[in-house]
Amino acid sequence: MDTSIQQYLKSLDLNDPADPNVIRNVENQLGFQFPKEYFKFLLHSNGGEGPIGDNFLQLWKVEELIEDNEGYSVEEFAPGLWIIGSDGGDTAYCLDTRSKELPFVSMPFIGMDLDEVEVCGSTFHEFLKILYTEPNAD
Repeated sequence: MDTSIQQYLKSLDLNDPADPNVIRNVENQLGFQFPKEYFKFLLHSNGGEGPIGDNFLQLWKVEELIEDNEGYSVEEFAPGLWIIGSDGGDTAYCLDTRSKELPFVSMPFIGMDLDEVEVCGSTFHEFLKILYTEPNAD
């Protein structure tokens, strides 16, 4: 994993690496491949949580993504988005599969709606950098 990405994750409590076969299986079920940087992150750590700058980040385990997205009825309320984590509160962080670039976006858990989507970065690195450098919204 890129050292510039690691600097943003240094305060997070990271999980053990994900099994590459599990990652590929989830990708096959979803019908798309994860962005390369995010895939590499999963090989380094299967999710994790903790402070990132003035913010909080919780990244879900890859094997829980499908069940958790179904539980939140994401396909019904925000089709094309796949939640990969949250701020530990009311904001979901997602991959936007409506674009072939798969940008990282945010949306509220309550009032989940495509009109509420905000881009948080075109790459995993940009996503982490924005969370790391932006002041806490609360």
